[in-house]
Amino acid sequence: MIHLLTGSGIAIALAMLGAVCFAGAAVLQHGAVTAESAGAAGEHAGKALSLRGLRAVTRRPGWLAGLALAGGGSTLHAIALVLAPLSVVQPVGVLAVPIAVLLTAVQRGRRPGGGVFVGVLLSVGGVAVFVATAASTAVSTPPPDQATLFASLVVAAIVLLLAGIGLARSGWIRCVACAMAGAAAFGLVSALVRAVSQSVASGDVGPLAPPVLAAVAGIGAAVLVGGWLVQQAFASGPPEVVIACLTVVDPIVAVLLGAVLLGEGAATPAGTWLLLVTAAFTAAAGVVALARHHPDAVSARRARLGRGAADSPLPDPSPTPAAHARLVQSLYRR
Repeated sequence: MIHLLTGSGIAIALAMLGAVCFAGAAVLQHGAVTAESAGAAGEHAGKALSLRGLRAVTRRPGWLAGLALAGGGSTLHAIALVLAPLSVVQPVGVLAVPIAVLLTAVQRGRRPGGGVFVGVLLSVGGVAVFVATAASTAVSTPPPDQATLFASLVVAAIVLLLAGIGLARSGWIRCVACAMAGAAAFGLVSALVRAVSQSVASGDVGPLAPPVLAAVAGIGAAVLVGGWLVQQAFASGPPEVVIACLTVVDPIVAVLLGAVLLGEGAATPAGTWLLLVTAAFTAAAGVVALARHHPDAVSARRARLGRGAADSPLPDPSPTPAAHARLVQSLYRR
């Protein structure tokens, strides 16, 4: 009982409270971004949010309230990361997915469809298996030399790739790609926070040492880039899809960084890695299902099909020359 009130127990409780904050922040900021896009000339769903539009969004009370909630959730999450390994704390944030679905359903007065529920179950179930498997073999060790630099370069390449795909497409693909890119950046933030806290706590480096300051600079850059990409995702899709991407990709990236680069998975056997990969793919499939079957995505597809039918030319009622000739021959034979 005492163990549950210390260390990992407190960390998990703080991470759960942070998940509630993240879900509320997603709903509030999505509402502000979509309201700004709808009111701006030439802006529409699925289009990239311009810098001018982003500045206007940041002045909206709903967006600022969401920012405050996100800041509170990030603070709780950072404290949890100091108390427990990445593989234990990070995936708890997946609880924000069903919370965001519930908040949006209450806000709109519309019950989600079966495809949305399947997507939520796959996402939550996949991450739950992932965290349970990873936590069973996780160990807390100071990061090896140059590990944080290598992790930053790897994640930066992933973020650039996903961001390029997202900004080149539209609709739910842009939403998912930009949200996943932002989630990868936030996963790097969690890994760097954990690495810095472990290094300073072990006495290997001082709090003002150059490696620590470099990691802090990397955290700041990742937060800014990830935040901008998340706003682009909000402009292209519903909050449940964005928060699903964040709470699925973020923990997977963070846990993999912790396991592979920070030494937390040194005791993980090959069979466990196979289960981790399967759980990660299951969670990713849940995100895709949630994005494709969300009511907003379904409505957008129906609207595109309706426009296509309206734009298609009506068949010409006049007969073709060949048909006219056959008709004349038939009449002549009679």
